[in-house]
Amino acid sequence: MAFINPKTDFAFKKIFGSQQSKDILISFLNALLYNANPTIEDLEILNPYLAPQIRGVKDTYLDVKAKITGDKTVIIEMQVLNVEGFEKRILYNAAKAYSIQLDSGENYTLLNPVIALTITDFEMFLNCDKVISRFALKEQDYLVDYSIYDIELVFVELPKFNKSLEDLETITDKWIYFLKSARSLDKVPETMGVVPEIQKAFEIANQANLNRDELEDLQKREIFIQDQRNAITRAVNLAVKQKSLEIAKRLIEAGLDDQTISQTTKLSLSEVQKLRKN
Repeated sequence: MAFINPKTDFAFKKIFGSQQSKDILISFLNALLYNANPTIEDLEILNPYLAPQIRGVKDTYLDVKAKITGDKTVIIEMQVLNVEGFEKRILYNAAKAYSIQLDSGENYTLLNPVIALTITDFEMFLNCDKVISRFALKEQDYLVDYSIYDIELVFVELPKFNKSLEDLETITDKWIYFLKSARSLDKVPETMGVVPEIQKAFEIANQANLNRDELEDLQKREIFIQDQRNAITRAVNLAVKQKSLEIAKRLIEAGLDDQTISQTTKLSLSEVQKLRKN
């Protein structure tokens, strides 16, 4: 048995965003937003396209959008690549989802809270070791809430989750493990299959249940993601190499020997010698 990767946008939408996934999404959101408490009793899966109400305003496409208990809107985005401007895009999408609730002439009191749930396959907050972090508007010194969490940002950073299958304790643990590791499993773990919604998510993610077009689309998406990751890695390596060369030039000018410069900059001895000649 093989499972599709829930971290790709195609698979994520298929598992959590289709009309047959209503119970899955309720369990998933309760686990990540409300510590597995049954706060969300029902929801309505909405069109994830955020249409602009002003001509010229940027279009927005989300992975999943839903109206939940309490008239709150949840927008969900699964992000695999750490692209430039991603942090600002999250704010933009949250503010847009909040503002487009009103038609011209309607009262601001009709605005309902928006939760932007973002799941990343990379670390966003290097100085925070929490897997799930929450942000809301607060007064800077007294931490008084502004407008009772009308816009809340919730982040789940998958690389920070290091529990093994044997260590999973809560439904929250199991859902995060599903996102992070389903692709590498060849069967549904017994400890996870006891949760009906997770069992159903595995059934939808079963590669055998996809048609040829869906499998081809998924394969293209995974190839694209891998290509983009390689491009990002290459760009980072080039930037690091350029920095090392600049440091090496300054050390040469300062009179240090080639061996010391090589050890300091991690450049090879031949690279340092070539730089000195030039």
